[in-house]
Amino acid sequence: MNESSKVTAIIPARSGSKGIADKNILLINNKPLIAFSINAALKSENIDRVIVSTDSEKYAEIARFYGAETPFLRPKNISSDTSTDLEFFEQAINFFEENDNYVPEYFVHLRPTTPLRDPKVMDEAIDKFLNADKSYTALRSCHAMSESSYKTFEIENGKLKGLFNAGFNIENLNLARQSFPKTYDCNGYIDIVRSELIMTKKILHGNSVLAFETEYSQELDEIRDINYLKFLLNENPHRFSKLFADIESSTQKT
Repeated sequence: MNESSKVTAIIPARSGSKGIADKNILLINNKPLIAFSINAALKSENIDRVIVSTDSEKYAEIARFYGAETPFLRPKNISSDTSTDLEFFEQAINFFEENDNYVPEYFVHLRPTTPLRDPKVMDEAIDKFLNADKSYTALRSCHAMSESSYKTFEIENGKLKGLFNAGFNIENLNLARQSFPKTYDCNGYIDIVRSELIMTKKILHGNSVLAFETEYSQELDEIRDINYLKFLLNENPHRFSKLFADIESSTQKT
């Protein structure tokens, strides 16, 4: 690998999930969850290298079977519930500097908990960011929320209180949703960060983040999310076959 390889995908997959035990290798249609993200990255035309960052040799072995690289294991002190994304990016950058004598200019951050991705959509995002004004510090994918955040509430002293200075008089929040600004959820479909920002500022996204809007993207946090994913794949098996066609006969990108 040399300096001409500018875009590296990193898939974080620590082993200590508490909500769903071993969530990142949970079998979905007989494939471990992490394999969905690995395959999407391998099928991308704009990604040069696919790295899985994990603290588990078992996870690393599974990742290698599906075609990813696992050149290092993540130490336990940056693999806990409170560990940050910045920490595993910094470990990866340090490894590249010390062992490969180069650092990729861009990292594509792919969370296993957002498994259904179209590699062509990922390539659109990468093209958009690489061809955008250099003032953008990062790219994050998002989808429109079904209900504007401007129609949401908090509870104060047992009473509903509108957000965004709406106060306790919530009558205006009964207006049609079209009356409110559209709001978005960042969904983990694809994030792109600059290694220079991480190294010089110790941050991931910065203050000028380019938005990349996608279709609604299912994230997996609870068992009901897993069940919904299985339902989606049963309803549209093409989404599964598009990711896993020929995977058993291809263990590396050519």
